[in-house]
Amino acid sequence: SARPGVVASSGEDGCLCWFDLRTKDVLLTIEAANKPISSICFKSGNEDHVYISAGNEILSFDIRMGSQSKPLETYNYNRDEINQIAVSSKGYLAAADDSGDVKIVNTTQKCLYKRLREAHTSICSSVQFIPWRPWTAITGGLDSKLAVWDFSKGRTLFSIDYGSPELQNSSSSGSTGQCLNPAFVHSVAVSEEGILGGLYKVCAVARGDGAVDVVDLEYELAPAKSKGPSRARGSTMSSKTTDLGDGSNNQCQRRRIHLDYSMGGHTAAVSCVAFSAFGEKGKLLVSGGNDASLKVWDWSKGFSPETSSNSELVLDIDVKKK
Repeated sequence: SARPGVVASSGEDGCLCWFDLRTKDVLLTIEAANKPISSICFKSGNEDHVYISAGNEILSFDIRMGSQSKPLETYNYNRDEINQIAVSSKGYLAAADDSGDVKIVNTTQKCLYKRLREAHTSICSSVQFIPWRPWTAITGGLDSKLAVWDFSKGRTLFSIDYGSPELQNSSSSGSTGQCLNPAFVHSVAVSEEGILGGLYKVCAVARGDGAVDVVDLEYELAPAKSKGPSRARGSTMSSKTTDLGDGSNNQCQRRRIHLDYSMGGHTAAVSCVAFSAFGEKGKLLVSGGNDASLKVWDWSKGFSPETSSNSELVLDIDVKKK
């Protein structure tokens, strides 16, 4: 955000590259690792400091040192290959790996802080921190589960199992033509605090069955707050599956929105999601899929009880590649 028009990327060649999108020039290349880099993220509040994951290792670099930059920090707490890393505003680093575990590292004290385990029975593909709840993180996995954690205590606050029969039945109606893949969670994006006037505190979920879900996190977390620590771990919130939005306006106030093929959505697995940083921040949701298309959604209409509008697809781009 400090360098508009510049994008950072990491690749299977072990290199970090900075590109100027206006001139298409390569501004910087760092040979960061001798193995594929699976994830990259910036230190909160300091875009000169970048973290990467390669294999089961996390490395950090100061890009002001240029192409000769050497690792500032190295962490080796994960057993298996890391799929995604994220950094919180308080300096905690989360790393989700193939074993289903998530390691939380305290980058200030440079030590392992917590191990989040037992929520996922398969690969943990995605992890993000929730900015308005500084001790809360969210993970998604190839067991079709989404889990929200109090990482200070190492326990789950709630989880959603997209592979459960109730949720599969709720989301399958009207989705004729959608791919038949399992509802693996490939990517999770969390909205920034204060978007759209502070009305919405949500996350978006990229699913393997071609759907994108938007979940009202504050609604899901409210019972956890009122019931306290005795709440059952890993509940699937089955009582709320009736609140699953299906794109139609049959709810006075929906708590989950389901964007699928019937609304012009993806015909293959959705691999990534992101809230817009352009225009009105967070107003649009961008999803990319293995159907080689990029979709842009005006998602918040589906949550509003005051309007008769539904969430809608506002842009569909065929990018020719998965």
